[in-house]
Amino acid sequence: MDRLVNTVRPYAWGSTTAIPELLGVRPTGEPQAEMWMGAHPGAPSRVDRGTGPVALSEVIAADPEGELGADAVSLFGPQLPFLLKVLAAASPLSLQVHPDLEQAKEGYADEEERGVPADAPHRNYKDANHKPELICALTPFNGLCGFRDPNEAAELLAALEVDSLKPYVDILHAHPESHALREVLTAVLTADREAMTETVRQAAAAAERLGALDGPHAPAYAAYASIAQHYPGDPGVIAAMLLNFVTLQPGEALYLGAGVPHAYLDGLGVEIMANSDNVLRCGLTPKHVDVPELLRIVRFESAAPAVLRPEADPSGEELYTTPIGEFRLSRHVLADGAAARPLPATGPQILLCASGEVSLRGARSELPLRRGESAFVPAGEEVVLGGDGTVFRATVTA
Repeated sequence: MDRLVNTVRPYAWGSTTAIPELLGVRPTGEPQAEMWMGAHPGAPSRVDRGTGPVALSEVIAADPEGELGADAVSLFGPQLPFLLKVLAAASPLSLQVHPDLEQAKEGYADEEERGVPADAPHRNYKDANHKPELICALTPFNGLCGFRDPNEAAELLAALEVDSLKPYVDILHAHPESHALREVLTAVLTADREAMTETVRQAAAAAERLGALDGPHAPAYAAYASIAQHYPGDPGVIAAMLLNFVTLQPGEALYLGAGVPHAYLDGLGVEIMANSDNVLRCGLTPKHVDVPELLRIVRFESAAPAVLRPEADPSGEELYTTPIGEFRLSRHVLADGAAARPLPATGPQILLCASGEVSLRGARSELPLRRGESAFVPAGEEVVLGGDGTVFRATVTA
């Protein structure tokens, strides 16, 4: 087992205090948005096995089966198939959607064949993989996830009393669900930018007023008004109003599969995803928005957010159940004096201490982890977890 030295990414939307507080270090005053744990080539964690710091990606590349296990290599190739993060949002991230595996393969092959440079700002597919993800709240965590029922979305828009939104209201009331959602999203993202800027301004002012009232949708209106403050004039503000607003309490999670539009708004959470960079953006960003390709990827169907709560097994492990194999996220809530827990050694593991202080005991060594610290355990290495704290365990599905 190896202690991980991780990179913190300074994206502009990040909190200046949440990750430093987790790590017990002094804030720098700069945003600290994501702490990456894994072997992603963009910022691999580092380990030291006695010869100095080495990227975890290099360690795995030197012996894939030894580090990941034969089964994981057979299923997902010679690389760690997931990336674990601590995500600290102080302002909204972009509104986005991810392709399924077939769409990712087709899109990547097409852009490769057309010679689109890998670093081109209009490139959609950085790789041929899908990017399902799960976010688990460490603090109250706000986000947008999936389309609202079109009639409910129509009522929310109508209450703003903005004349330029009335055609969208009519479409949402009159058309079958998938056609209504597709038509309105297309219209919003392709509208005249100057006219849309004014629509967003009026909608934001109305949302701020409604958010201050005592009504069932007040939190959602307040969130939309806040989004507009960060992205004035962006069509994504109106697109966001088509989506469900959700607040996760600590310990609750959301699974985001292919085709589901979503955005994280604020809060601290543990995020796990398949090791991919494929993102199609719908707005709330200065980056490229490829509307035709986006419309090919989005699933135009309404559904209430499926908030996940961990399910405990007899060993005490609490699992967040998802339908994919690239990752499996669970947590252990340990109490001082409780029996230590052996962890299965079937696949590669990353362990993150989210609170308290715990220890990993192996056959030849012991590794203490304080809040914010993490470790990599290669496949086949048996460890026992003990202490007093909360640990998130990331591995592949057995």
